[in-house]
Amino acid sequence: MSTPVDDRLSRERSHLAASRSALRAMREGVEALDIRDVTANWVNAEVLAHQIGERIKALADLSDTPLFFGRLDYLHAPGAAEAEGAEGERFYIGRRHVHDADGDPMVIDWRAPVSQPFYRASRKDPMDIALRRRFGYTGGDLTAYEDEHLSDPAAVTLSGSAGEARTSKLLQQEIERPRVGPMRDIVATIQPEQDEIVRSGLSGTVCVQGGPGTGKTAVGLHRVAYLLYAHRERLARTGTLVIGPNRSFLHYIEQVLPALGELTVQQATVEDLVAHVEIKGTDDATAAVVKGDARMARVLRRALYSHVTVPTEPVVVVRGSRRWRVAAYELEEIVRELLDRDIRYGAAREALPQRIAHAVLVQMERSGEAPDDRVQDAVARSSAVKAAVKAVWPAVDPAKLVLRLLSDADFLAEHAAGILDEEEQKAVLWAKPARSVKSAQWSAADAVLIDEATDLIQRTHSLGHVVLDEAQDLSPMQYRAVGRRCTTGSATVLGDLAQGTTPWATRGWEEALAHLGKPDAVIEELTAGFRVPTDVITYASRLLPHIAPGLTPVVSIRENPGHFEVRPVAGTTDVVDACRASLRHEGSTGLIAADARVPELAAALTEVGIRYLGPGEETTQETRLTLVPASLAKGLEYDYVVLDEPQAVVDGEPDERTGLRRLYVALTRAVSGLTVTHAAPLPPQLIA
Repeated sequence: MSTPVDDRLSRERSHLAASRSALRAMREGVEALDIRDVTANWVNAEVLAHQIGERIKALADLSDTPLFFGRLDYLHAPGAAEAEGAEGERFYIGRRHVHDADGDPMVIDWRAPVSQPFYRASRKDPMDIALRRRFGYTGGDLTAYEDEHLSDPAAVTLSGSAGEARTSKLLQQEIERPRVGPMRDIVATIQPEQDEIVRSGLSGTVCVQGGPGTGKTAVGLHRVAYLLYAHRERLARTGTLVIGPNRSFLHYIEQVLPALGELTVQQATVEDLVAHVEIKGTDDATAAVVKGDARMARVLRRALYSHVTVPTEPVVVVRGSRRWRVAAYELEEIVRELLDRDIRYGAAREALPQRIAHAVLVQMERSGEAPDDRVQDAVARSSAVKAAVKAVWPAVDPAKLVLRLLSDADFLAEHAAGILDEEEQKAVLWAKPARSVKSAQWSAADAVLIDEATDLIQRTHSLGHVVLDEAQDLSPMQYRAVGRRCTTGSATVLGDLAQGTTPWATRGWEEALAHLGKPDAVIEELTAGFRVPTDVITYASRLLPHIAPGLTPVVSIRENPGHFEVRPVAGTTDVVDACRASLRHEGSTGLIAADARVPELAAALTEVGIRYLGPGEETTQETRLTLVPASLAKGLEYDYVVLDEPQAVVDGEPDERTGLRRLYVALTRAVSGLTVTHAAPLPPQLIA
């Protein structure tokens, strides 16, 4: 005989099966659309076919992904007055909207307003919710549920705010579930403080300071998904972009938004955005810091506008038998007016011939003629006007401008005077000046300078929303490059000041946001750790006083303290044994080591037949070990981490503080367990 619990579980499984059938019917309905007689031409047909294809992809039913993960039982109908007898409603909360043949909802999108209490409701503020039910899954099969009676003061209620203990077993299990493969969405586990950021409006920029395991990356990605839901038409016109630190990171997160049904969000690195030239060279730390300094924008502006010269000769335009003369002083007035308007160099150059032509038309009208716009355009295209524009306001190639600045000491000194001192000018000058743009040994920092110069000449296209992750590692000039992509839009800036590992790492978010062009952004801090185990984050936090004094340490709220061990070893054989031990557990394992030690460890793994992947490669059940250079570990997570030789990680950086920050990053990549192996003494900052 079945119990009431069995009956309830059976009913929920029936609803899941019916919802999957409804989703399949929705997808089949789209697949059956006939557009042959709908479109006027082949271009429209291609566009519509593409849109239908994207819709079909968005309606895919992933068999191993729960279609819904929660249920809300309202006391009253949402939006209805709380009158006696008002009938409540029941909503299943999932990753996408599903309706039946009559259009009635089977599953409500997690982003819909009616879904918000699933993340925000608590015993203190039940938000008119009688029951919140969470579902547990094994693969795609619904196997358990857990109830919270929020509106019953006598009932035992599970917490929902950062200050209360989270006792939901299903919630903890989902957070701590082992992972194989790329990053997953967190729609089933979003916490109230995270949800506030996710649902913040499109018009404002938000900066999230979050330590390891606080979910800042997931929050940023889910905010994009929410904004696309709430402002789809606007963002469809203006576009959205996620910017990550490297390709490995982007590969790791690339499945999150598609799993939520969002297929149009572009992903890129900062290097992708500024890829105007081929990167062939590198800078030393001193040169990179100066080139990344925001003062370089002023140097570039000076150098660019030095090409504008004051006219000394009149312009004489011949039209038929008449000659029209624009005096030099009139040309000077036109040029100075354009300079005073502070518009882009290229836009002003395009406006100059029309301004000169207008001056000619004024003379024509005074003489009794009646010229029209066609006459003005003809004058603007005349050889005399073209020659004057070329002499006064010549075209400038941004790459050639930067090439000259970095190759010509006198040119740099002229335009950096009072901005960069002599030592800084020497630092950025190339030891071997290049003869051409193609032959130059451009560095990543040089490409950012070219991007700045390009924007000074022609405005960069602005997107509707940009997510910038691992922002703490950007230089001021890189912030400016990102800011150009959202001048008329907004941004979500994600980072952790304690994890800055570049010589130009962000010192404070206020300064960074000013460089981004978003000084009024709201700064939020996430301090509750959901992913990193208590013992691991406590150990790593020993470094905080040395790398980010004053920063609030992350407090892990996980019930499972995780596995943690500091293990002295004799050599690489013992490190390999530690990897074997980690691989006995379910989930992924990352072997993180100083970059210089990676070849030796790779050889040791290969010698004993242990297969491994590189960072960003997708783990499988057959290959669950990833060998990760410490320089590429940022943003990645593994169930178990073996960290090889902490002191070597520190020594691999140009200075101790940067090395300790790199070590902090490496220590906090573990989700379930961390084993620290060392033959050399540990850094003293780690010793209690």
